[in-house]
Amino acid sequence: MIRSFGLIDVLYLIAAARWTLLLTLVAFLGASLVGFSIALLRVAPLAPLRWLAALYIQVVQGTPLLVWLFLLYFGLSIVGLEVNSWAAAAIAFAIYGGAFLGEIWRGALGSISKTQWEAGASLGLSFMEQLRHVIVPQSIRVAIPPTVGFLVQLIKNTSLAATIGLVELTREGQLTSAATFRPFAVYLTVAALYFAMCFPLTQWSRSLERKFNVAR
Repeated sequence: MIRSFGLIDVLYLIAAARWTLLLTLVAFLGASLVGFSIALLRVAPLAPLRWLAALYIQVVQGTPLLVWLFLLYFGLSIVGLEVNSWAAAAIAFAIYGGAFLGEIWRGALGSISKTQWEAGASLGLSFMEQLRHVIVPQSIRVAIPPTVGFLVQLIKNTSLAATIGLVELTREGQLTSAATFRPFAVYLTVAALYFAMCFPLTQWSRSLERKFNVAR
């Protein structure tokens, strides 16, 4: 039965937005763990480790996120591994996001002058100690603005989780549109909610970028 689009539907969409934010948080934490590992491998002194990390980045960035979602949700069931939509989405975003964060953070680490590495080595610091005490503290200010920018993209990309049945903001919009037959009003509301989530982060990212550029 078709009904009108009203306040209750807006409230349902707002409630669904919390799942978008939760998925973003879980995905970002997973992507951060993967990305940090990839960034370390990319600057490791052993060439095979750098090549392995570069291969991971090329493969993941060269594959659509939607493919990773389908592979984990539908593909694993073929071999007898049942994965629910939440787990599939979280893992897919961690794999995909890790490749991008890895490159962002590798670039931040690479922006530090080689003389800083040499200074750490001259003090007898190991590779990991150089990273911890010398390189990472300096690279953080370079990495923060693009990391926040990536977070904005991640919020919007969570909409792809609707394709595997996860009821977040976009999926709730689809259900509401089918029930009310008011797609324009529904998706305008969905767009406004995404904007409300992304705009403050976008402004923060630009503010950080200006601040850190001035600091240089």
